[in-house]
Amino acid sequence: MTTNFEPGPSFSDGIKYEVDLTGQNSDVEFEDSGSWINDPFDPEKIDVVTRTPTVSLLLSRIKRGTIDLAPDFQRHAGIWNDTNQSKLIESLLLRIPLPTFYAAETDEEVWAVVDGIQRLTAISRFVDPQAMELKPLVLQNLGYLDKLNGLRFPELPGRLKTRLEETEVVLHLIRRGTPEEVKFNIFARINTGGMPLTAQELRHALIPGRARLLLAELADSPEFKAVTLGSVATGRMADREMVLRFIAFWRTDPETYRKQDFDKFLRVAMSDINTASDAEVERVGASFRRAMTVAQEIFGRHAFRKQRRNQIGRYPINKALFETIAVNLAGCSPEQVGRLIQRQVEVNEAMVDLFAQPDFDRAISVGTGDVAKVRLRFAAVNALIRDHDGSV
Repeated sequence: MTTNFEPGPSFSDGIKYEVDLTGQNSDVEFEDSGSWINDPFDPEKIDVVTRTPTVSLLLSRIKRGTIDLAPDFQRHAGIWNDTNQSKLIESLLLRIPLPTFYAAETDEEVWAVVDGIQRLTAISRFVDPQAMELKPLVLQNLGYLDKLNGLRFPELPGRLKTRLEETEVVLHLIRRGTPEEVKFNIFARINTGGMPLTAQELRHALIPGRARLLLAELADSPEFKAVTLGSVATGRMADREMVLRFIAFWRTDPETYRKQDFDKFLRVAMSDINTASDAEVERVGASFRRAMTVAQEIFGRHAFRKQRRNQIGRYPINKALFETIAVNLAGCSPEQVGRLIQRQVEVNEAMVDLFAQPDFDRAISVGTGDVAKVRLRFAAVNALIRDHDGSV
């Protein structure tokens, strides 16, 4: 039995892709996790207020650290260049209202901004760049106030400085005490610039702490870049979600997985990283990198992608398959890994047969957060590995 594993151009074949910031496919298969709000909540605890803070007040909060802009949250990267930022400042000077800001209040009364990060960054960069340790913004390519081109904030006439600092914006704030799953659901409904926030963008914005740094570090690791061919778009944090899913199932035995709300499962996992010991974080990172290296050795250019007999080209990365294979490989001993690499042709053949099984295909394609499907896919890949690593 011979299977064609030669690489070729990516193909659609009816496959739905996640999209990057430009609307192009991100080389990650679109997933239906089947998540929903599962736990009951008291509607009386939903507390959303509308505030109209001035620019000066917002900048003051940024200085004190009571506004969290999720430092590396680069939504719409490449769009907010110096000209775009300058025109935002021009809008304020022309008294043109800005779009509404959205934020959530933490237990420490910090405002975690979900929609408006780039706008606040631009304002801070112009009015008070030291507050965020940014390079000062010099106004350029203004459409109406062209006489201000080339100026920084200290060089503006006093009346314009005052106008900027006293400008009021509209901010909807979800107060602390609102159930977490409802908070996330509210923000998931917000459409920002025609492109709703992804689940991982929401987690990143609303769960501060060391988890942000760990996910970014591992998503940018040479091992991850190599095994994914550097093709996973970073702009919408699909890469960080993949890392998080590995960590979640590496620290939670899939056999004990009982969460029907898969998004909540990942939120809890991300929060848990923030309280993990340094030693545990080191172990997680080492296990992740090792799993990436082993996956590349065994599966090559088809790692974490569906494979069909005699296919031409390759499928996009499948996130459910990613976590399943990576966690199983991370649990293998060096001796097992050696035998799997020696038998990589047979392992790939067995994977093709596994993909042909309807139950397994559904377990990595539809309702992937379902308890039965999680256990099925982990057990199936574990059995396949044990069949080829000399354990049986």
